[in-house]
Amino acid sequence: MVKNHPFFILNLQRMNTHELSKRKALAWAAQFEHCCFLDAHGYADAYGRYDVLVAAGSEMTLYANAGNAFAQLKTFYEHNRSWMFGLLSYDLKNETEKLHSAHPDELEFPELFFFVPEYLIGINNGVLVMIHGNSAALRDIENTDINSKAIIGDISITQKIDKQRYLNAIEQIRGHINRGDIYELTFCQEFFARNAKLDPLTTYERLSEVSPSPFSGFLKIGNKYILSASPERFLCKRGNTLISQPIKGTARRGADAAEDKLIKTQLRADRKEQAENVMIVDLVRNDLTKSAVAGSVEVTELFGIYSFAQVHQMISTITCKLDPDLHFVDAIRNTFPMGSMTGAPKIRAMELIEEIEQSRRGAYSGAFGYITPDGDFDLNVVIRSILYNADKQYLSFQVGGAITYASDPIREYEECMLKATALIETLKGPQ
Repeated sequence: MVKNHPFFILNLQRMNTHELSKRKALAWAAQFEHCCFLDAHGYADAYGRYDVLVAAGSEMTLYANAGNAFAQLKTFYEHNRSWMFGLLSYDLKNETEKLHSAHPDELEFPELFFFVPEYLIGINNGVLVMIHGNSAALRDIENTDINSKAIIGDISITQKIDKQRYLNAIEQIRGHINRGDIYELTFCQEFFARNAKLDPLTTYERLSEVSPSPFSGFLKIGNKYILSASPERFLCKRGNTLISQPIKGTARRGADAAEDKLIKTQLRADRKEQAENVMIVDLVRNDLTKSAVAGSVEVTELFGIYSFAQVHQMISTITCKLDPDLHFVDAIRNTFPMGSMTGAPKIRAMELIEEIEQSRRGAYSGAFGYITPDGDFDLNVVIRSILYNADKQYLSFQVGGAITYASDPIREYEECMLKATALIETLKGPQ
């Protein structure tokens, strides 16, 4: 396999706008059996390289289940040494720790999937750059029709647990915290629909309009789709530096700029939200220590406040230098699944998640993204995402929040519904 590929550049003046080029590239990529479309939506990111990455078609694929999945990923990378895109399911926890998943698997996503793309295209400042593949694909993209809009049928969304069961579960978690079993637990609930008929491409475009997010993406694995408006980075590697940016702390957007400013100030000073955030920061520091040069783990930003379409979020950044004797796949394994979606202590929190939650997480609260030929990578957190199995016509999304002893069950329920707003609005469509 050829490892180095020339860069072909196409000026997009003929394509009118950056947004138009993105839509054409996504529509073109979605025709392939495997594709991954990653879009930062213009958010400033010190660690990002492209505004958009589009991977389409597959030269090589890897499907693996928990057991030796990370070892298989390491072998797959060493054999190919190419760009690769893929998914790490939450259920890989059963490999990293002695855990299990007993809830039914309605969506049937692979536990680990990566593919070497046939075509890889980057978009920066409105310019398409062919990173890998035949430059003729750029002309195919330019000629892709995006005028037709698929009709999305009525979708009846059901909550897996009702409000009272949710509130009871919060009290159960608070009981475990009071007994000292855990300090914090990220508790999630599922919204789902059967016999759901939708066009994934149109749905993703609608989600991006409703909730543009810095780690959003469209991942297609055969008949299975992840339509993501994720605001969170799980783990990134740049050179010998690892970067993790967990989110813990949420507040609604204000009605105007003045109220927005006040809400952000209140979130930044909220002791409960700070406590949630710092517990996960400590957990991530501990996870990174397993892969780090001694003494290199550093919190470079604590309690940063960032604004998105529906919510403000509290985000911290933790970095370290990767031990040169350690393979980067081992660094992913050592931190997976991300602490922001589990709780602390991590293993006990995951045991209780399996016991108290009513749905299998699967791809939800896993990660997807890319690995480069030189071993850098960037992986998001699969949250604020619609998961869809087209063959079964089963649609699902989950939302959750960090529960501490100070948590108020009603407020936690309201926060979940706030996080679900963009997804529900997307599926309802224009009114």
